[in-house]
Parts: sequence; C-alpha cells; structure tokens
Amino acid sequence: MQNPHIRTELPGPRARALLERDQPVVSPSYPRDYPFVMDHGRGAEVWDVDGNRFIDFTSGIAVTSTGHAHPRVVAAIKDAADKFLHCSSDFWHEGQVQLAETINRLSPMGEPAMSFFTNSGTEAVEGALKLARYVTGRSRFIGFIGGFHGRTMGSLAFTASKYTQQQGFFPAMPGVTHIPYPNNYRPLLAGDDQGKAVLNYLENVLFQSNVPPSEVAGILIEPLQGEGGYLTPPPGFLQGLRALCDKYGILLIADEVQTGVGRTGKMFAVEHEGVHPDIMTLAKGLGSGMPIGLVVAKKRLMEQWKRGAHGNTYGGNPVCCAAANATLQLVEEELLENTNQVGKHLIEAMQGLAAKYPMIGEVRGKGLWIGIEFVKERSSKAPAREFVDKLLHTAFHNGLLLLSCGVSTLRLMPPLMISRELADEAVAILDQSIAETLQQLGS
Repeated sequence: MQNPHIRTELPGPRARALLERDQPVVSPSYPRDYPFVMDHGRGAEVWDVDGNRFIDFTSGIAVTSTGHAHPRVVAAIKDAADKFLHCSSDFWHEGQVQLAETINRLSPMGEPAMSFFTNSGTEAVEGALKLARYVTGRSRFIGFIGGFHGRTMGSLAFTASKYTQQQGFFPAMPGVTHIPYPNNYRPLLAGDDQGKAVLNYLENVLFQSNVPPSEVAGILIEPLQGEGGYLTPPPGFLQGLRALCDKYGILLIADEVQTGVGRTGKMFAVEHEGVHPDIMTLAKGLGSGMPIGLVVAKKRLMEQWKRGAHGNTYGGNPVCCAAANATLQLVEEELLENTNQVGKHLIEAMQGLAAKYPMIGEVRGKGLWIGIEFVKERSSKAPAREFVDKLLHTAFHNGLLLLSCGVSTLRLMPPLMISRELADEAVAILDQSIAETLQQLGS
C-alpha cells in the first residue's frame, strides 16, 4: 500500500544528493537502516527533503517525547536563547535550579534527591558510575546481558546488546560482570519464572563463586530493557533486586535514559514496581530533542561529592534546561494520560496482528514502549532477523518510520502526544507492510 501522501520515489533526488555529500565527510559508524533524509516535523509526522510524509514511530530513538517542534517547547527554547546561550557550571541560573527542583519533586527515590547535569545518556551513566564508586569505596559492578548504556568507555563496559558495540575497543572499564536479563519468552536459566531464576543465580552462584558482594558498588539495570529487545521483566524481579542490594549494601542504579519521562505510562518505569533506586540516569525524552541528561541520586549520596569531584562545561545549558522544563510540564499535565490510552490501544492492535500473522511470536510493552518479536515459527521461536530487516525498508517505503532491537524485535515508540487516529493509520501501514514483506520473501 503506497502511502497517498508520498509523491516521489524513495530516496528522492534531493535525498540522494545529500546522501552523496554525506558519504565522504561523515563517519560510516552510524548504524543507519534506510535512507530517510529529514526536512521538518510536526507532532508525530515528519517530511523528507523531497516532500514525502511519514508517521514517525521512532521519536529519534525515544527522544522527541512531546512530538516534533511542540509549540510550547519551541517557545521555551526561543525565550531562553534570547537571554543567553551558555552559563558554565561555575555559576547559577534559574532554569537549572527549576529543573532540579522539579526532578526532586517527581523523583522515584522515595526521599530527597539531587541532580547532576550532563549532555547525554552515556555521560549520565558515567557520572552514576563515578558516584557509586565514590560513595561506596567499592569498584565492581553488575550489568545485564542485552543491556545498552552508551558507548563511552565506562558505559560501554556495561553495553551488551550487540558484540559490534564492543568489538575493537577492549579493554573498557574493568570490573563489570554481566548476568542474564530475565526473559520468560527466551529463558536462559532453568525455571518458569526467570526473575526468580536470575536473582537466585546472582546471589547463590555469582556471589558465592566469582564476585564478592562486598566489593560491588552498584547494579546497573534498565527497568525495561531497550536495545536488547524491549523486554519487560517478570513482576517482582525489580523488587527482589532492590532487596538484594539492600542486603549487601549495593547501590541500585536505574538507567531510565530510554524508559523515563513518561515513555512507559508512568513518569519513570521503576514506578510500575514501586521500587526506589539509589541513582537514576535520564536523557533522551527529557529535552524533547535537545541534548540534556541527568544523574539523579538520593541527596544523602550525592551530597557526599566534594567540590571538584565531578563536573563539566556544558551541563545545565540554559536552552536545554528550558526545553526540559517545558517537556516535564507537558508530560505531567497532558501526555501521561494519552500515553496510557493510546499505548493500550496500540498493544491491542498489535495483538490483533499477532492473531493474523503467526510469525509474530510475542507482543510486549507498557505505555508507548511496545516490542513485537518476529519468529520463523512460534513452536521453535527461531528469530526472523531477515524478515525484520526487510520489514523496516518496506514500512519506510509505505510511509512509516520504524526501528528494530534485539535479534528480531520491532519497537514502537511514537511521540507521547500521538493521536489514536494517527496510530490507527500507522497500524494499517504496518499491517500492509508485513503482508508485502511476506510476499517479497516468498513466505
């Protein structure tokens, strides 16, 4: 089904010209799937340089939480830019303090919280690791297979969703031990409840044979795992992990870079389980597209940092703080309700597609964080990697922007303001794209 709004071939002549200019001057390391060359966007719709219109179910990897160019966010950015573009961390400004106050009020820590300002998710993770080492005096960490936490050398030590992310860069930061992320659909350990199995492995195998818990500073986890497959852990797992951390004096670090700021239907994903982390990292959806991140920690931990223990030049940028303040206000006042309503509708629609297409093995998610795992056949659960790769291109040509994750999972992460009507249009495009891809591959 060709999207009626698409008027030229893909990629069109202007897109092809820009791609040719890009090739000799831009790093080839970016993992790009198909040739979308953006011109502008409004809400959950985007247009390429040749005038073709698409529905955006990527949100710039869950970044444009309020949609593209939300008027209130744009107005806040313009107002801040008119005043000053930079104030180094040597000084203070209203927007930064206001953002920290709001985060303290919204924080899932269960007690007063303080914020350290960064420019990205990976920098926020680096700060969280430094803080954990600083306040515990310990040097080891626990991470999870399938996790993605960034590409700088500290966060890279935890990133384990694809080996290509680490290949050629060893050694990264030492002292990180990975354990399975609980996945009942694809269990790695014995037991029907993979949450309990992972907790048992951590305490009764790893802590007994290989990693002294008294040396572990923190356990870094995505409350819902993103790049590893949009996985939702079994109920009770995060609570059990919190209890283990308390038992051994280990800090629980929640990486909410992709799940935070309303993406899963609550302001922070840990709130689904009522878990209070010690440290939390934020970025992506926090600034609606502006580069900003935060290390949020219990005040009694972060106030142990002495003057000069950690810092940066651009953290707390006034324009980015203005965008984040406007974003949080919009999410809290308007978009959380929409996220839950449209998210529920989309999950039901995906379950309908699963009834129609046997190669959809599982639909999972919360809010507008939805994963669709494709398999060659449901009995074997063999991943359908080639199918998903082809589906991304087919959907692109039909006017829908999508990204994959894990081995063969499609992830749906539209802006939190998306309407039910636009979501239905996207479902229709996806339905037709699955049918076309099956036909193209002779399945």
